[in-house]
Amino acid sequence: MNSPVSAEAPLVEVSDLRVHFAGRGGGMFRRRPGIVRAVDGVSLTVARGETLGLVGESGCGKSTLGRALLRLVPPTSGTICFDGVDITTLGQGPLRALRPRMQLVFQDAGAALNPRWSVRRLVGEPLEIHRGSAGSELRTRVDRLFETVGLDPALGSRLPRQLSGGQRQRVGIARALALEPDLLICDEPTSALDASIREQIIELLCGLQTRLGLSYLFIAHDLGVVRRVSDRVAVMYLGKIVETAPCTELFDRPRHPYTRALLASVPVPDPERAREGSSTMLEGEIPSPSNPPAGCNFCTRCPVKHRAMAEHGIDCDKVEPELVYMTRRHAIACHLQGC
Repeated sequence: MNSPVSAEAPLVEVSDLRVHFAGRGGGMFRRRPGIVRAVDGVSLTVARGETLGLVGESGCGKSTLGRALLRLVPPTSGTICFDGVDITTLGQGPLRALRPRMQLVFQDAGAALNPRWSVRRLVGEPLEIHRGSAGSELRTRVDRLFETVGLDPALGSRLPRQLSGGQRQRVGIARALALEPDLLICDEPTSALDASIREQIIELLCGLQTRLGLSYLFIAHDLGVVRRVSDRVAVMYLGKIVETAPCTELFDRPRHPYTRALLASVPVPDPERAREGSSTMLEGEIPSPSNPPAGCNFCTRCPVKHRAMAEHGIDCDKVEPELVYMTRRHAIACHLQGC
């Protein structure tokens, strides 16, 4: 998506957000439970009409961050401002009034939709609850939503299992759009779809943003999809943002070693280029969020951390880097500052 980033105040502003969970002890010796640092000090913004792509390996905290922005999981500390309102500790009444403006598109629409309800009822439910719509008015508005997402209103009497995967995802999007939101959190909205259907859903989301002026936080593993839809990209590792930049700049000139490794992992048809990328491939597993490294979160897998000690005398195993803006819109968290 190529919507311009507005110079006005951002729609969403997150500052030093942390979401920690109590871990569970287990195993033969019943270890004491620790703290799972799913999101650990994240700061970011989403401008009006912008798509911020959020990428990282499974388990890095992307989905937890998205749900925290909607207050579906409680933040441990930090602040979340939506359209100038701090919603971090907002009471249930004011939060309920704001919820229509913030909606979630799930990865698996089939699991997110009540299997016993018709899709017409599923799409109409938010209108009944929040707008008091009923009768012919409700039917007209639901028909319009079906048409907006490219569905025949005649499908409204069907159950979710009677629809294809792409159709179910369109129903999920229609339900999210019912209350005319400003922000959509899209949590892997195309990863469960076939390639041709994925393309259609991407086209739909792009078109909806242009027509409705939506802002998106687009969470995904597929870097090709992220590159296509995003204005800016934030790279997340073990609960922290390690790099953020305009989309084209990040893909063309990645500066953090983790970002470079992610991009190198994308399959390419050219064997020569594939061999070149293999030198930056990640080794080892992502550490547990209940026991992260003491210094830089990425130090256990970083291929260049020895340079930080050799060139700057910094021990990455002990000193955590800050997220620093190297240019006006390109920030990285690395002691080598992307050199």
